[in-house]
Amino acid sequence: MLAAAFVMSEVDVVRAQDGFRITYEVDRSRPDRARLTGRVLNERADDVFEVNVTAEALDAKGKVLARGIAYVDSRISRGDGRPFSLSVPTVPGTASFRVVVSSFRAGGTSSQGP
Repeated sequence: MLAAAFVMSEVDVVRAQDGFRITYEVDRSRPDRARLTGRVLNERADDVFEVNVTAEALDAKGKVLARGIAYVDSRISRGDGRPFSLSVPTVPGTASFRVVVSSFRAGGTSSQGP
């Protein structure tokens, strides 16, 4: 039954990170990589462009052990959302995952970051 533990997925929701809501699930069915699939919702007052997310594998103390980056979309209108999917290496000690919007352009202006 140990293999069943790897098939289970985690679900997490992150709110109000630079006006984005991120929901995602973690599939740990592969021992070397986790697959994170989710959705980025634009809760800002303006459209956003060139949106990227970064997922991080964390140890029990919150230290980053590994990262994965994915391009989400060229434009997400305010109030709208887009799906994403990416892989993150799962190294020994991985306890959880975090996903953040790592870059975007707001309303056609200069680049923004966390």
